[in-house]
Amino acid sequence: MKDQKVGIIMGSSSDAAIMRPAAKALADFSVSFEFLVVSAHRSPEYMFEYARTAEERGINIIIAGAGGAAHLPGMVAALTTIPVIGVPVKSTNSLDGWDSLLSIVQMPNDVPVATVAVNASHNAGILAIQMLALNNSSLKEKLKALKKENYHKVSAQNELLNNAGN
Repeated sequence: MKDQKVGIIMGSSSDAAIMRPAAKALADFSVSFEFLVVSAHRSPEYMFEYARTAEERGINIIIAGAGGAAHLPGMVAALTTIPVIGVPVKSTNSLDGWDSLLSIVQMPNDVPVATVAVNASHNAGILAIQMLALNNSSLKEKLKALKKENYHKVSAQNELLNNAGN
């Protein structure tokens, strides 16, 4: 989808492993994306520039992962009208990810950040695809196929359980 692009950003390259599942989900649906470090604390000017120019660069949705104080998703959301999906990252200095989760989910009025579970960037990718699918019938059909596949996985699991005597 050349006309639809998602920005995947994170506060540090140490978050890349957590954010890669979002990139994989987007790639699986043929949605283009960029994958960058944009730190709210180490490079605030770059963060401002990134957020303020995202729309003109063709970004439709931003997925922002951050650990610890987790300012990146909210600060980016404050600077753009593009929807932002926050991924709380359980980092080495975090309080089991709770600090990141609460920092991202507790945004003030008029600065919403959709938030997924701690380290759940795959779901952030799927949520971005669902948002894009509102105006894209091809993506919508692919999502329907995913839902059908999930249904069949559950049916197969139930069949295995029933055959095992449980």
